[in-house]
Amino acid sequence: MTKPIVAIVGRPNAGKSTLLNRIVGRRLAITEDLPGTTRDRNLADTAWNGVPFTIVDTGGLELEPGSAIARGIREQIQSAINAADVIIDLVDVSDGVTAADLNIADLLRRAAKPVVVVVNKVDNDRLETDALEFYELGLGEPVTIAAHHGRGVADLLDKIVALLPEPGAAEPPPENVIKVAIAGRPNVGKSALLNALVGDRRAIVDNVPGTTRDAVDTPYLFEGQPMLLIDTAGLRRRGKVGKGIEKYSVLRSREAIERADIVLLVLDATELGTQQDTHVGGYVQDACKGLIIIVNKWDLVEDKNIREWNRQVRSIFRFASYAPIIYTAAISGQGVAKIMPQVVQIYRERLKRLSTATVNDIVERAVASHPRPRKRNKLLNVLYATQADVNPPTFVFFTNDASLVHFSYRRYLENKLREAFGFEGTPLKMVFKTRGEV
Repeated sequence: MTKPIVAIVGRPNAGKSTLLNRIVGRRLAITEDLPGTTRDRNLADTAWNGVPFTIVDTGGLELEPGSAIARGIREQIQSAINAADVIIDLVDVSDGVTAADLNIADLLRRAAKPVVVVVNKVDNDRLETDALEFYELGLGEPVTIAAHHGRGVADLLDKIVALLPEPGAAEPPPENVIKVAIAGRPNVGKSALLNALVGDRRAIVDNVPGTTRDAVDTPYLFEGQPMLLIDTAGLRRRGKVGKGIEKYSVLRSREAIERADIVLLVLDATELGTQQDTHVGGYVQDACKGLIIIVNKWDLVEDKNIREWNRQVRSIFRFASYAPIIYTAAISGQGVAKIMPQVVQIYRERLKRLSTATVNDIVERAVASHPRPRKRNKLLNVLYATQADVNPPTFVFFTNDASLVHFSYRRYLENKLREAFGFEGTPLKMVFKTRGEV
């Protein structure tokens, strides 16, 4: 059974992300003193006094949206309201009751859900008195807090938990959730791909680069296989990262890749192979995550010679020759159906475990059929090898001197393991130790 959902809604810059961070006890949502910083829904599982629930932070609600992004925010908030069991209507004491607050209150009354009016930025007793005017919203007694300092948040959580529905028979959480991060440069179509995968306008799609700022988690079930899809903000090369929102977005993207089992690296077919693309791919490789290369906006390409395109992509990502390539047009859904079966297959490859005898047999043959590295009069000897772990597949090689192993020989041994055992779509973590090392 899924956890009950608590949605935080309100005008821009009322402090919704700050409250989310305070409730979950870590800096999950991006916060900055700039209206509209949060655009997509941001979800986190948490608990209070032993009662688990999911908290959803939403973008600032604008009743008369004047842009495509603003319209998308309204759709996301309506979706969050529809799914919520309890709604927090967050208002700002320093602004007083605004026309927008009254309009939002009217929208929430029509939702027929439990609503708690929460007056934020109440830092002292004088402001407690000012908060009384929010009775005008007609949604019951306001609760006063200062989310930034934590003032009153415990009392708020007591009230929220009391309003949550009684839990039913809980099912054990699945142990085999595949975590899939959707990564790439800004404006390559990551959010459109997420929407195409889940069949829902889960993330805001707009042609303004950088629309997604937080890493957004979406639970998903594919043919009985539970997954967690993570839509990330666009990664840029380190020297191109600005301060503030963009800096935190890059951190979220890197964290999302670290959390994932498999990464969908989305490329723009109309601007293929930039340095940012290889930067993201290199980070996925360094993190030893499974990788699928998605060439998106395929519908905008006139010359669709797949063999030539594969050659170009392989040339750009020489370090990830194991990664499958899928061509998609996320807006129309073209090619998207091929992605999830590939994800499941790569996950199985990452969980593949081989016996030490099987590994040693292949390694011994590889060592015997190729010149070994030598330094002065010292020749590399591989004493034995074993698979130490899965997800990622990790192999440990015990040698007479690990310093003799150079990159080309490491790659040679990796290729022999792949020829024998597959491991499509995933890097192999290879550790070389000198005899006697722990």
